[in-house]
Amino acid sequence: MRYIIKKMLKKIPAVYAYCKHLQRRMIIKKINKRKKLTHDEQIQLVEQIYLLRIGHKLNWNVLNRYTEKMQWEKMYNRDPRKTILSDKYAVRSWVAEKIGARYLIPLLGVWNTFDEIDFDSLPDQFVLKTNNGSGTNLIVRDKSKLNKKQVRQLVRDWLDTDFAYYNPFEFQYADIPPKIIAEKLMTVDGGDLLDYKFLCFNGAPQFCWVDINRYSEHKRNIYDMNWNLQSWNQFDYGNYPDEIPCPKCFDEMKSIASELSTGFSHVRVDLYVINENVYFGEMTFTNGSGFEKIVPDTADLMLGNLWELDTKNKKYNLK
Repeated sequence: MRYIIKKMLKKIPAVYAYCKHLQRRMIIKKINKRKKLTHDEQIQLVEQIYLLRIGHKLNWNVLNRYTEKMQWEKMYNRDPRKTILSDKYAVRSWVAEKIGARYLIPLLGVWNTFDEIDFDSLPDQFVLKTNNGSGTNLIVRDKSKLNKKQVRQLVRDWLDTDFAYYNPFEFQYADIPPKIIAEKLMTVDGGDLLDYKFLCFNGAPQFCWVDINRYSEHKRNIYDMNWNLQSWNQFDYGNYPDEIPCPKCFDEMKSIASELSTGFSHVRVDLYVINENVYFGEMTFTNGSGFEKIVPDTADLMLGNLWELDTKNKKYNLK
């Protein structure tokens, strides 16, 4: 029934956009309530969500699964480097210094508010995003058809959202000064890019998953570092039915992922390939917030074994 209503609303764009706006404002209200929780109350909420989503009771003293260790990392490792590298604008300088600016998607502009944007200076196609969270991307394929009133509302909602409390709790987003950025729209033959996401542990990429058709029929294939398709997956996307060839620049991609992930017990490094050139996507420290099932469960344990987590030094409530 919900799917049918959503499909009907999409036929009336203005109504659909307003409904999505109301939904985002409700989320912001929920976030503001979460901000008032004590640390102990935050821990209880994480335990409740983990049991609901993963189906296991979270034991902070015995952390074996990847998803379990993710909860500890979220709640007790407030490494300030994560804030810089989770900032989609600030990370660009760090990447340029580490591996070179040639790996960056061209930047078209950066602004503090929506009304500062000079749309006349932007090309007909571009990507508009905010730097302070996850999933805040708007692909513009025809600027002339852009409803600026609706986009203003969308972007303001994104800027008002404290993503540290959205998927509780991803504190690397807490201290990011919100900005709006525009980047060049990168495509291959006019279609969406394949998204190569490297799961790295202590500077070593172990698996690469490939996201396909993220904005339509989302599928995901996971490969090891020899490009062997794996039998496990995260969430319920399912495998892509056709063969995905190994990129010719796969060795270069592995080297980049290793360089960018060195110094962290775990991070996901996202890359793109366009005409055999590699481009940086983002650094993700809380993959799925640890609330997306790894199936089968043995894979959750396998990934957990790869993660050498130091639980001796708890760092939280650093302000």
